[in-house]
Amino acid sequence: MHTLAFGMPGGPELLVILFIILLLFGAKKLPELSRSLGKSLGEFKKGQKEGSLPDSTEDEVEKKEISTSDEDDKE
Repeated sequence: MHTLAFGMPGGPELLVILFIILLLFGAKKLPELSRSLGKSLGEFKKGQKEGSLPDSTEDEVEKKEISTSDEDDKE
């Protein structure tokens, strides 16, 4: 016996859920919905990758500003 009241839906439950979605949205809308869901997931993953990359451009700009201010002080 499982101790959890609710878990991940199994095979029959997923079929019922998919059937209800088909009834709600219709067969013509399902490809459009799945396409937009795929695009959304792609954008989300792209945003995660961009957020995890180091911001080297900001560091380079700061270094250039510091070096130009040092050169101005020498003159």
